[in-house]
Amino acid sequence: MRKLILLIVLGLALGAVLGQLMESAPGYWLVRVGDTSLQTNFWFGLIILLAIFIVLHFALRVLMRMSRPVSRYKVWNSRARNRTAMKRTVRGLVALAEGRWKRAEKALVKAADDSSTPLVNYMSAALAAHYQGRYEQADTLLKRAHLSTDGADPAVGMMQAQLMLDRQQYEEALAILTRLDRHLPRHPQVLKQLKQAYISVSDWDGLRRLLPRLADQQLIAREEREVLEFQAYRELILKETRNPEDIERVRNLWADMPEHLRANIELIALYTEALVQGGQQVIAERLLRHSLKDHWDSRLVLRYGLLGVDASRQLVTAEKWLQERPNDPDLLLTLGRLALRNAYWDKAKEYFEASQRQRPSGEVCAELARLYANLGEHNKSQLYYRQSVELLDKSLPSLPQPSDAEQS
Repeated sequence: MRKLILLIVLGLALGAVLGQLMESAPGYWLVRVGDTSLQTNFWFGLIILLAIFIVLHFALRVLMRMSRPVSRYKVWNSRARNRTAMKRTVRGLVALAEGRWKRAEKALVKAADDSSTPLVNYMSAALAAHYQGRYEQADTLLKRAHLSTDGADPAVGMMQAQLMLDRQQYEEALAILTRLDRHLPRHPQVLKQLKQAYISVSDWDGLRRLLPRLADQQLIAREEREVLEFQAYRELILKETRNPEDIERVRNLWADMPEHLRANIELIALYTEALVQGGQQVIAERLLRHSLKDHWDSRLVLRYGLLGVDASRQLVTAEKWLQERPNDPDLLLTLGRLALRNAYWDKAKEYFEASQRQRPSGEVCAELARLYANLGEHNKSQLYYRQSVELLDKSLPSLPQPSDAEQS
């Protein structure tokens, strides 16, 4: 209401000003064409000219619209189709989220050609087809997605790799991801999918090289990284143990290993075995000797007694350990074996018997039985053989056995 009153006031004021101008500045228009002349008041003529200009302006706009009816219809039709496609796309995405794959695929494909985002339509439809088990159709839709939008290769590639991982087509997925990784070396999704692919195809070397990159971008928890690192290095060392011709490869692998893994007892034992298989027993002895200083473990102690290196030096080293661990049965067993390798028969008996007193063992009894047999003391040898059998029998699972009555 206030605006209307203000407009009325402004109109009256403008009219008063114009009226004043018309009285104070009179004039006229004279138009003469041949013998015909037309004369009118200046202000009235000005109003006529303004009215003519307005009429011509709107007449030209109408004519221009009438001259392009087809193009304007096309624009209108395109907008209408786009609105319809958008509604279908939304319905398709909702159906996809609800797990109604067939409905989702149909709606998304039907709307793709008229959609402003055909890439989204085709990729979502491919996912719906994949969930229906229609893998060929899913691949076809991904190809359409790739052709629909420039620069869509990374997105389509990652989607295709994930679908292949779901189908357990691990080699194909790895090939796609390797190509993407060359172009997008820091893409988080590519790195995560690479981790899954490497584990699936047991590419442990690729996995161990990938883990630092995942950690740099905080894409993997510390606990998971440590578990995967252990698994990767364990499998790689086992592989080299089965193929000991190139021992330098396993030595380089050990050198590249993170510090905390080089203190892992299982990995130390595996690496020791690989060194032994590769004819590097001197290095294996040094590794065990240094490892046992900080990480005392029965497995390493027993393996130390089986190395074929300088037995006299080994015996001196092990006897120094005995001063700190005088009642360790595994160390006493190792000392007995080292004494045998040095031909110290009496000392070997003492160490074996001391180990047996600390912890009765079928293995120690077998060592004593063999030693006494070779010394010619067959009664003691048979005694320890029987003890060895009895101890081994106790460690066997409880299973039904035939009785004397059944045999008779």
